[in-house]
Amino acid sequence: MPSSPSLCTPPPSAAPSPAARYPIAIIGPGALGLHFAARLAAVGPVAVVARDEAASARLRAGVHVGEASFFADAHPAAAAPAADWVIVLVKAADTAAAACTAMRMQPRGVLSLQNGLTVDTLRAHCSATRVDQGITTEGAFRDEAGVHPSGAGETLVPPGFEAVAAMLAAAGLNTRVEAEIDAARLAKLLVNVAINPLAALHRVPNGALLEPPLRAQLDALVREAWPVLRAEGLALDADAALARVHAVAQATATNRASMLQDVLAGRRTEIDAITGALLAMASCQQRRLPTHEALLQRVHTLEPHPRRSPHFG
Repeated sequence: MPSSPSLCTPPPSAAPSPAARYPIAIIGPGALGLHFAARLAAVGPVAVVARDEAASARLRAGVHVGEASFFADAHPAAAAPAADWVIVLVKAADTAAAACTAMRMQPRGVLSLQNGLTVDTLRAHCSATRVDQGITTEGAFRDEAGVHPSGAGETLVPPGFEAVAAMLAAAGLNTRVEAEIDAARLAKLLVNVAINPLAALHRVPNGALLEPPLRAQLDALVREAWPVLRAEGLALDADAALARVHAVAQATATNRASMLQDVLAGRRTEIDAITGALLAMASCQQRRLPTHEALLQRVHTLEPHPRRSPHFG
């Protein structure tokens, strides 16, 4: 959707100082954002952008990530520093706000590693030279004790983001440049529309979806979604699609899916950016996906009412 002229225009005082330029920054210090930031900080400078000064101060004071305390180099969105590359890891509903913050950071490129399909919104609000969306199957969740990495996955970035891939790889994250990133995004969407809503509804970790009776429901969601995503360019046959979802659920067996984390925390979920994106594709293809339609409505009943205003951090 187009932005209003004022949404992405900072006051002159908000312009970052060239002296404070970072090689990489992360907007969105949720569980996954902090997992990435802590790994990156072990090998070089990384800025973490939170919604305001209070949130930034809490991050600077330290948060437990994995086995160690992480003292983030955190900044409020209104004073986000300049950065060569910006990774966006906010909730889908907060993409436009994060894109505006990223634009003020004067980056060479902005890379989304969010759930759902958010690249069009990101591009509508950010005019950086490179704006694109990759995927990650890294897992992490947050509780009162801190952030818990819960499944080593793979991160794929589009061509043009080789520098980001190199920094993530140096930080020990399994990362590569993927020429067929559109097909890869569809494969990630397939995983998300199957695992996330089901885990949220039943309040179970990902691995539980591979056990009866939930496995039958998981497989039904994959089979119903596959023809739609295949028509959009998914490079997996039906059996391979099922195997991909099973493999991710197994690799992240102890992980709490992001949608489950949102439900447990009483937050708005990303169901509209995940299942909603699939249903929009199905509508354009004049297909009905009754199982996914019903699942979307059931997840909506778990969300806070009225829905909270978007924010990140």
